[in-house]
Amino acid sequence: MNFSRLSSVKTKADDLAKLTMDKHMRLAVTGLSGAGKTAFITSLVNQLLLGAENHQLPLWKLAREHRFLGAKRTQQPHLHVASFDYQGGMDALHSQPPSWPSPTHGVSEIRLKLRYTPQSMLWRKLNNTATLNLDIVDYPGEWLLDLPLLEQSYAQWCEHIESSLQDSRKTELASVWQAMVQDLDIHSIADENRMADIANTYTDYLHQCKQQLGMHHIQPGRFVLPGELAGAPVLAFFPLPAALANSPSKDKKQHKQSYLGLLEQRFEYYKEHVVKQFYQQHFIKFDRQTVLVDCLSPLNSGHDSFCDMQLAVNQILHSFNYGKTSLLRRLFAPKIDKLLFAATKADHVSIDQHSNLVQLLSEVVAEGKRHVKFEGITTDTMALASIKATQSGKAQLNGESISAIKGILQSDVESQQQTTLFPGEVPSQLPQQDFWQQQGFEFSPFQAPITSPYQALPHHRIDQAIEFLLGDKFK
Repeated sequence: MNFSRLSSVKTKADDLAKLTMDKHMRLAVTGLSGAGKTAFITSLVNQLLLGAENHQLPLWKLAREHRFLGAKRTQQPHLHVASFDYQGGMDALHSQPPSWPSPTHGVSEIRLKLRYTPQSMLWRKLNNTATLNLDIVDYPGEWLLDLPLLEQSYAQWCEHIESSLQDSRKTELASVWQAMVQDLDIHSIADENRMADIANTYTDYLHQCKQQLGMHHIQPGRFVLPGELAGAPVLAFFPLPAALANSPSKDKKQHKQSYLGLLEQRFEYYKEHVVKQFYQQHFIKFDRQTVLVDCLSPLNSGHDSFCDMQLAVNQILHSFNYGKTSLLRRLFAPKIDKLLFAATKADHVSIDQHSNLVQLLSEVVAEGKRHVKFEGITTDTMALASIKATQSGKAQLNGESISAIKGILQSDVESQQQTTLFPGEVPSQLPQQDFWQQQGFEFSPFQAPITSPYQALPHHRIDQAIEFLLGDKFK
C-alpha cells in the first residue's frame, strides 16, 4: 500500500474541506441620512459578537439551534477604506447619559469572522466547523442618487434643477446663489475663486433644503456628504439657468477656460471619476443589500417631505435595476441576490402600529421593488429597531387604555424623566390629502437606552434581518 499517496490524498481532501468551508459575503447597508445606518451596523456587529453566549436572537435559526460558535473582528480587506467605528459607537451608548453613535458620512467597512457548525452531515465529516467572512459596508444612500447623472449632459442637468425650483419654498432658498449666477458672464475667462464661492452657496442651498424642508432628493449627493472629497475642485461646480447652459459659445478657443466650459468639464469629471468610480470600486462587489428607510420623520415634516423621501428611495432602487439593457448592468454587472427593505425606528411607535409601518414601507418602495423582483432578486420588507430605546406601555385616551411607548425623550436628557406617550397611528398606505389636513402623528426622538457592556443591545427584529440576509449561508 502506498501510504505516501494516501497521505497526499488526505491532505488534498483536508485542503478542499478548508477551502469549501471558508465562505465570504459582502453586505452593503444603505439609506438616506438619518435612516439609522450607523445604529443598524453597530447593533448587527454587537449581536454577532455576543450572539454565541448572550444572544437575543430567537428568529435566527443558527443561534436558535446552538450551531453558532462565535464571531470576532478581523482585518478588513480594503486598507484604503475607513474602518467602521464600532467601538466609538459602543462607547457612546455606554456613556452617562448614553448617546447615539455618531453618523458616518462616507464609505466605511468592518469584517467579522463567523464560526459555526455546518448543518450538512457531509460537511461535518469533512470539517467540524465552518467559517463565514462577513464584510459589512456602510455608505450614504445620497450617493446613489447621482446615478442618473451618467445619462445626462451638463445642460440637461441644469434643466432638471431648474424644473425642481417650481416649488416656491425652494425658489426662496435658492435666491442667493441664483442672484450670483445671473451676474455671471458665462463666456468670459473663469475666476476660480468666484466659481468656488458660487459652488459653496449652491451647497448651502442644498443643506437648507434638507434641514428646513426635510428634502432628501439632493443632487449632486457628494455636495452634502462629500466624504474624502471635501474641499476638492471636483465639487466646485453648480447649475446655471437652462437658457444660459444651452447658449453657444462665440469663441471656441476661449470656451474651455470660460465659466461655462469649466462647469461642463467638472460635471463630466464628476460623473466619470466620482459617480462611476464609486460603483466600480464598491457596488459590483456586494452580495447582499439592506436599504434602511425612516418613514416616521417625513410623516412629521409634511406632504412634500414625504413625497420627496419616496422619490429619493425609489431613485436609489433604480440602482438595482438588473435588466440586461439597464445602465447599471451595462457598466457594472452587479451580483446582489437578496435585498432587505427595513423601516427603522419601529420602537418610536407602539407595537400595534408595526404592521402599518411595514405596509407603508411596502407602498413607498413598491415601484422599485417590482423591478428588483422581476430580475429574480429575493426581497423582504420588515419594521425593526436596531437599538430599542423604548418599552411598551399603556396610556389613557378618551377614557380608554391604549398601547403606548415609554422612554426618555431627547428633550429630557438632563432630567432623565421618563415619558409615556402614543405618537399616533401610522398610515398603512401612502397618505392621502386628508391625512395631512388632520395630521395627528407626532414623531418624538428618544434618548439612547441605558445598556450593559456585558449584554447584547436591545432590539426589535435584528434577528429576523440576520436570518434573511445570512441564513442560507450556514447550511
